[in-house]
Amino acid sequence: MKRILIASIVVASLLSACQPQGAGDKVRIGVFMSLTGTTANFGISSTNGIKMAADEANAAGGINGKQIEVLVQDDRSDASEAATIVTKFVTQDQVHAILGEVASSRSIAAAPIAQNAKIPMLTPSSTNPEVTKKGDFIFRSCFIDPVQGAAIAQFAAKSLGAKTAAIMVDRKNDYSTGLETVITNTFTKFGGKMVATQSYQEGDQDFNAQLTSLKGANPEVIFVPGYYNDVGLIAKQARDKGITVPLIGGDGWDSTQLYAIGGKALNGSYFTNHYSPYDTDPKVQKFVNDYKARYGNVPDALAATAYDAARIMFDAIKRSKSLNGPDIRDALAATKDYPGVTGTVTFNQNRDAVKPIVMIEIKDGGLYAVRERVSVEGAAISSNAPPGAPAPTRTAANQ
Repeated sequence: MKRILIASIVVASLLSACQPQGAGDKVRIGVFMSLTGTTANFGISSTNGIKMAADEANAAGGINGKQIEVLVQDDRSDASEAATIVTKFVTQDQVHAILGEVASSRSIAAAPIAQNAKIPMLTPSSTNPEVTKKGDFIFRSCFIDPVQGAAIAQFAAKSLGAKTAAIMVDRKNDYSTGLETVITNTFTKFGGKMVATQSYQEGDQDFNAQLTSLKGANPEVIFVPGYYNDVGLIAKQARDKGITVPLIGGDGWDSTQLYAIGGKALNGSYFTNHYSPYDTDPKVQKFVNDYKARYGNVPDALAATAYDAARIMFDAIKRSKSLNGPDIRDALAATKDYPGVTGTVTFNQNRDAVKPIVMIEIKDGGLYAVRERVSVEGAAISSNAPPGAPAPTRTAANQ
């Protein structure tokens, strides 16, 4: 009897050792974001959205009676650090699922690690198509660059009537280069001509040489598919050189710091985004009001996409057969018509979500207004207002 009892204890101990830490009473979610470094604004607002979603879920009883534990790590806006963090998530922290990153280059660096460990990873805002190509455990809850890039180029060609354009690209950033390809191809398809291309690197301070070249090409618009910190400086230096044409970019512009850096130089420029905080949808307004009450500012699009991503993941885990990675993956893949703040989400066969796209216009004083909603083939556009309908404005400096 003693031998049987001892053997039973040993087996029970081994089984316990094989379970994720805290598996008995916690659902562990690893979150890797840029809380410091060049895109810290994005990482902070995204983390805020995820924490708010987790607190709401826990207050409502958690997931199938288990409380959600969010493990947040700062990757310092560095791809290699992102990979290191996700390695720790799967080998030491034994998380059940992973949320992150904002930047495509960091998600691309981390995705193979999650894939090899068979732990589902959901990025809220990495738009480069290569992200989800890393494996069937990798998902995204935002639109992809082919849709966003097509919307940017289509808006320039059809709504602004531009026939010629130039582009400024961050060659070391997957987000920027991914958008460049689609923007160029789509603009050309609409009969436009790319008259100049210039490169820069994230963190550069002097863009005068590139802008001098662009000015000489005399484009009607300049595409800048980069991040807010660089875009603000590019806008200021462009206006100082007498370049007055609109600058047009993507969701990487959306930050409280954009207008703080670029100021009036950004007036008359445009960027695509995931949502508008002035959407009259009750879901959107509840999110905006709750976020403002908690954090003291209007949530940017990255906060909204991260909030949605967290809630989508929690919903999948609730529907999953178990807390094992493959079961959560299957439940996540089955997500259909999830009513998110940034739009209704259904994952396609590539584990990508097709999302609504709005075009934001920057006006004097840092006012952001929805110029129009751009309908691109393959994009599920949903709105309470018809395309081109006026929308309330916001002050970037007071977000």
